[in-house]
Amino acid sequence: MRILIVDDEPLARDELAYLLGKCEGVSDIAQADSIEEALGSMLEDPVDLIFLDIHLTNESGLALAEKINKLKKPPLIIFATAYDDYAIKAFELNATDYVLKPFELERIQQAVKKAFEQHNRQHSSQSEPAKPKGDALQVLPIQMDERIYMLQVPEIIAIGVENGETTIYTKNMAYSIHDPLTTLEKKIGGHPFLRVHRAFLINLREIKEIQPWFNHTFQLTMGNGLKVPVSRSYMKDFKEKVGI
Repeated sequence: MRILIVDDEPLARDELAYLLGKCEGVSDIAQADSIEEALGSMLEDPVDLIFLDIHLTNESGLALAEKINKLKKPPLIIFATAYDDYAIKAFELNATDYVLKPFELERIQQAVKKAFEQHNRQHSSQSEPAKPKGDALQVLPIQMDERIYMLQVPEIIAIGVENGETTIYTKNMAYSIHDPLTTLEKKIGGHPFLRVHRAFLINLREIKEIQPWFNHTFQLTMGNGLKVPVSRSYMKDFKEKVGI
């Protein structure tokens, strides 16, 4: 992938360029310190991925992201900034990831790997019809332990609530946050996600086993081994969705 770093601080650009040079899949690294220079660079030599600072001198990286998203084939964007309060806006602009300064090699490698996989998926699915803008979210930004994670929504196995704490389960991780389940359901709701209990939202594609349970209900075993109950009030809808 060819990468463009957009940051008005030369030292920050150089540091990030150094770390990117240690990442697999990076073929070339260009730099720009302003929106004008960034757009000019992309016109001369298109890029696959942009690491974009939010606060540029007298400019906003968010404004550049809006311009980029209007391109016919926009590059992927990873926001690289010292500020953690723009994650939701970054997501709304289809950001692939959100990396906070000071940069760490492991975190940059993780972000590049995610972008590389997304770039390959896009190229392998170019022949598929584009999804309407009204579709559910594909990336969910969450904040935990003073870090912001950009979760790929299709990788979410289930979301549960216990003792006032909400947990998002993926294959390898469990993220504990304080967002209400109803809020998350509105963000990622719709197939393949289904509410099966007042305290559980599941990904139907991750059901591995359905076991009869008490009072004519079910207990589900999910892809990560998590046990999820289906309460009586949700049984009819659940049966219709899974075809039983």
